[in-house]
Amino acid sequence: MVAATAEIPSTRQRLLVRYLIALFADLIVINLFAEHWDRVSLDSFSISLVAAILLQLLLQATLALEHRVGGWFDQRKGFHWTFLRYFSAWLILFGSKFVMLGAVDRILGEGLHFAGAMHGVLAFIVVVAGMLIAEELITRIYRSLA
Repeated sequence: MVAATAEIPSTRQRLLVRYLIALFADLIVINLFAEHWDRVSLDSFSISLVAAILLQLLLQATLALEHRVGGWFDQRKGFHWTFLRYFSAWLILFGSKFVMLGAVDRILGEGLHFAGAMHGVLAFIVVVAGMLIAEELITRIYRSLA
C-alpha cells in the first residue's frame, strides 16, 4: 500500500487556484444573469468566457490601483487625509465600472449587452457586484475547509 503524501502548494499554484475559482464564479454569474434577467443579453458561451477573463483582469487592475492610491494616503495623518483616502477609494471603485463597461463594449460589442437605466450601467454594476459576492462566498467556503 502506498501512503498518500501531501505537498504544500507553491505560491504560483495557490494563485492559479484563486484565479480559476474567481474566473469560474464570474462565468457562472454572467451566464445566470444572461439566462434569467432580460437586461443582460449574451450571444454565446465563448463570449461569456472572454467577458469573465476580461472582467477579472480589469477587477484585479482596479484593486491594485485602489490599494496603491490608498497606500499613499495611509502614509499621511489627519482627518483630511483619511477622508481623501476613502473618497479616492470610492471614486476609483465606482469610476472603474464605466471604464470596464467601455472595455466590454469595445471588445465584445453586441456579444454581451447590458440594458436599462443609464444605458446599462446599473445592470452592469449589479452583475459585477454579483460576481464579487460569488467570489467571496466561494473563497470563504474554500478557507473554511482548511
